Amino acid sequence: MTTLLAVVLTVLLSVTALLALARLYRGPSLVDRVIAADMLLATMIGAVGAEAAVNRHTSTLPVLVVLSLLGFVGSVSLVRFAVREQQ
Repeated sequence: MTTLLAVVLTVLLSVTALLALARLYRGPSLVDRVIAADMLLATMIGAVGAEAAVNRHTSTLPVLVVLSLLGFVGSVSLVRFAVREQQ
């Protein structure tokens, strides 16, 4: 059962990452690219969290916290940059 769950999670997260990369590459505007980068980072966080849950260890918790903070700070700073550029 655990192997089947790991395979399903890997496939779903891989499809999500590929779609986010496609939007990151094709996005016509900066906002589309920022959202795609956030989605890619959220997918990475989900993958690390799923790996920790499947293998039942908590040593990756600091990695999850750092990735979450990186996503938040990156999003806020890019949005502030985009707002200043439009004014």
